[in-house]
Formats: sequence, structure tokens, C-alpha cells
Amino acid sequence: MTQHPTATTMTSFFPALVEYIQNAIAQWDSIPSDRRSDLAKVAGYIRERLARSEPAKLIFICTHNSRRSHLSQVWAQVAADYYGLEGVETFSGGTEATAFNPRAVAALQRCGLKILADDPTVANPHYRLYTSDSSNPQICFSKVYSDPPNPQKGYCAVMTCSQADDACPMVMGCDLRMPIRYEDPKVADDTEFEALRYDERSAQICREMLYMMSVV
Repeated sequence: MTQHPTATTMTSFFPALVEYIQNAIAQWDSIPSDRRSDLAKVAGYIRERLARSEPAKLIFICTHNSRRSHLSQVWAQVAADYYGLEGVETFSGGTEATAFNPRAVAALQRCGLKILADDPTVANPHYRLYTSDSSNPQICFSKVYSDPPNPQKGYCAVMTCSQADDACPMVMGCDLRMPIRYEDPKVADDTEFEALRYDERSAQICREMLYMMSVV
């Protein structure tokens, strides 16, 4: 089944975000066939859960729950909302907790999302992310993948980095464990290429999460 954006999301999302999403969709041809196959497996899991009128819960896991797992959580939820897939819930976690990296936060802001920190002075701020002025926010902060509010059972675990994939051969409570790995933009921290690398990774993840939700 091919999903299409709803009229509501097309008019309610921030215009800059809609433009960013449409540009990402136009680049689906750049997604390799092997990655399309992996993304389709997660889409199949979502489809099966929704067909049973059950929530489709996805946890994106990387080592520090700082960059890739948060970008994946955010874009997967944005993509599900864009296509009107009610019942999709996205989460993220790490094998340890640190903080949602401010460079990743800034990359998402450059895509058109509105992001507010409850208290930016604390070590692990809680961020609220909005797709429109009237949307319910995503709440993002760093946590271990098994910590609340993440589900404890009945979910799909998406491993976004090789380190977490290797460190968690068993993810307790998950129905499906799927590695979909991304290169860490951290390698460019404090260099002239920093913003470029974070934008590239955010764009790749956005593109692939949109594709995944489109084939649910």
C-alpha cells in the first residue's frame, strides 16, 4: 500500500517543514535497494499492528541516545503524522543516557521544526518539538532504551548504530529487532563541516523515514 499525505498535514505543518519534506520525497531514488528492503520490513511491522487496531511502537536505539536515535525518532513520527498514520508511536533510547546533542537539535530546527527546551541549563534537557503551532509536541531527552516512557514490550527495536547493535544482541520485550544503521555526524564536531554533516545525516534519516511510512 502506498500512503499519501493528508490535506490536514499539508496545510497545518509549518510551510518550511512541508517544503523540506517534499524535497526529501523527491530524493527517494537515492535510497539503495537493500535499505529499502530493511525499511519495508519495519513498515510491514507497522502495517500488521495497525491492521489489528494495535499501536505500532518503534524504539530507535544507539549508544548514547544523543544524535542518530533522536533524529530517527523525530523524523519517523513526523513522517507518520505527515501520512496520517494514526497509532504510530516513536521513541528512542541508548545503552547509556547522555543528552540530546544541541547540534542535532539545531539541524532539526533548520528543517523547519519548532523546538523549545524546558530548561536548557540542565545536563539533559527535555525538548518539545512541534510540526505546527497547534500540534502536540514530541518530548525528547536522552534515556536508556529500557527506561520510561519507552515501552517495555510489544515494540520494534530499530538499531541505528553498530555499537548499540553489537552491545544489545537481545533487546528484551521487542517483537522485531531491525538494524538500520547511520554514520555518526559526531565525527565532524568542532570542525568547519559540522553543520553540513549534521544536515546530511538529518536529511538521509528524514528521506528514509518518509519512504518507510509511505509503504505501510
